[in-house]
Order: sequence, then C-alpha cells, then structure tokens
Amino acid sequence: MKKNLLRVSVYLLAGSMALSSCVVSKKKYEDLMARKNALEVDKSGLETEKATLEQQKASLEQAKANLEQERALLEQEKAEYQQSLAQALKEGKTLGENLNMSKSQIERLNADLQAREQRLAELQRILDEKDKAVANLRSRVSNALLGFNDKDLTIDVRNGKVYVSLAEQLLFNSGSTKVDPKGVDALKKLAVVLKEQKDVNVLVEGHTDDVPIARGTVGMQDNWDLSVLRATEITRILANAGVDPQRVTPSGRSKYIPLDEATTKEARQKNRRTEIILTPKLDELFQILETT
Repeated sequence: MKKNLLRVSVYLLAGSMALSSCVVSKKKYEDLMARKNALEVDKSGLETEKATLEQQKASLEQAKANLEQERALLEQEKAEYQQSLAQALKEGKTLGENLNMSKSQIERLNADLQAREQRLAELQRILDEKDKAVANLRSRVSNALLGFNDKDLTIDVRNGKVYVSLAEQLLFNSGSTKVDPKGVDALKKLAVVLKEQKDVNVLVEGHTDDVPIARGTVGMQDNWDLSVLRATEITRILANAGVDPQRVTPSGRSKYIPLDEATTKEARQKNRRTEIILTPKLDELFQILETT
C-alpha cells in the first residue's frame, strides 16, 4: 500500500512540474510573438517612411529642373517678341493696337520671368545652405570622433546626407545586442554634436552579414530581428545621452544591403555594421516648392 501511495505521489509531482513548464513556455512564446509582431510593424512603417523621403527627393529635383526649363522658355519667348517688335518698327508697321499688344505681352513675360527667377534664386539659396550645413555637420562629427580607428568608424557624405558607419567590432560581440563600452563612448560623443544640431533627423540602420543567427537565440528569429534590436539599442543610448527621441528612428536592414557581395570572411565583416544617417530638415525648401 505504501509503495502504491509513493508511486502516485511521484506521478502527481511529475505532472505538476510538466504543467508548470508548459505554462512558462507558453508565456515566453506569447511574449516573443508579440515582440516579433511589433518589430514587423516597425519595419513596415520604416519602409513607408523611406519611400516617402525618396519621393520627396525626386520631387525636389524635378521641381528645380522644371523651373530651369520654364525660365529658358520664357527667355526664348521674350526674345522672340522683342525681335518681332523690332521687325515691325523697321518695316514701318506702326499700328497702335498691335504695338500696344506687343508691349503688353513683353511686360507680362518680363514680370513672369522675374517672379520665376526669384523663386529659382531662393530655391538655389536654400540648396546651397543645406549643402553648407551638411559639410559643417560632417566636420563637427569627424572632430568629435577623431580618436577612433578608421577600420571601426567612417564618415562620408552621400546624397546630401552624412553617413556615420560603425563596424560591428566597435559596438557588439557576435550575435549580441548589447553595445560594448567603447561603442557607448563613441555614441555619447556623437550625441553631443547631435544635441546641438536640432534641425537634423537621425536614422539608425542596423546591417548584418548573410550568415543566419544561431538557433535558439532568445528573442530573435532571424537577422531581421538582430538588426532591428541593435538599431533600437543604439537609439536608446543616443536618447539617454540627450538627443530628442522624436528625431531618431531605428531601422533594421538585415543582410539585404551589403557593402560587399562576396561571401569571404573579410566581406562579411565589412557588411556587419550600423549606419547612422544624418539628414538636415527641408521644411523651408518644401514651402517654396508649394508656391511654384
């Protein structure tokens, strides 16, 4: 009888432990699924924002080209009217009505041309100021990060934006989302500059190589998750260092934008990076375009 009671107790204890294990596993699974869904929503929003910015950039370039073309056409029309008027006077055609009409047309063209030239000059002024601001921003960032190795950190200007590229070895251990102390130091120095540049938006892009993350990595399903979580961690460090969180957007690009397409050790090391993209705000520029 005692043996039977002991056996029943053992079975009950084992069943209780199994049930507890299932409950914990289910809760952990639900947490991970919720985190995954949130990351997918963030990814979709960032892709939409990227498409919008690219569309705005294309609109700016097209608007400038249109203004240049319209100015050239107006200049041509003005020259043609002036030539016609001179020819009419030369031939003795002094009919007042036709002459007054030609003068009126020339005056209208002159006024229209002058207005468009003013808008074009204003547009060019703002573009020049933006280029100057980008160059100044690059200089200040370079000075702030002067003590770091070129293999760990590079700064350049592309498409009117400042790109600060930080290699994985400066920021993270393999597969980790925790920033190393040396990386934290670099980010805090960058934050000092960004706090003063209030008209600059900050995009943090995480990039990985094409090697899948290890199976069973907690909180991550693939390289998308790794790149997003690293970008989020860097964003958090910048915000805690005083950069306005409303100006900073974390984004994960996974393996899909490599610097080197090769599958060598060196190429993969180059592709594992975080790019902090600094973009001056273009509000004044868009206001001018709305009036053209």
